[in-house]
Amino acid sequence: MADVPEATCLPVRYEVSILPEGDINRHVFNIDVEYRGAGRWAVTRHGSCLGADGTWDFGIKEYDRGDDWLNSHRFDLDTALRLAREHAPHIVVNGETALDAYRRTHPET
Repeated sequence: MADVPEATCLPVRYEVSILPEGDINRHVFNIDVEYRGAGRWAVTRHGSCLGADGTWDFGIKEYDRGDDWLNSHRFDLDTALRLAREHAPHIVVNGETALDAYRRTHPET
C-alpha cells in the first residue's frame, strides 16, 4: 500500500469588522481578507474587491481580470489587513455605516 501524504492546513481568510464577535449585525458589515496564492491577498465584500485606490470593484474572479487589475487589487497580508481595518467603519448597509450600527448597539462604549 502506498504511503499517504500528510494533510496540510493553510489559513486563507480573515474576517474584519468593528462590530464585536457575537454582534447580530456583524455578518452584514464584515470585510473579508482572502488568500489568492503566491503571497497575495484580496480585500472582498459581497462580490466586490477593494483596489489600492480605495474603490470597490464588482467582481472578484481572477480569470476575467488582467494583470494590471490584479496588481492593483492584490496585496501582501499586512497591507490587506490594514486596508480592511481602515474601511471597516465605513461599510454601508441600508444607509447605516458600521460605525452607526456599533454606536446604536453598543451605546455604553
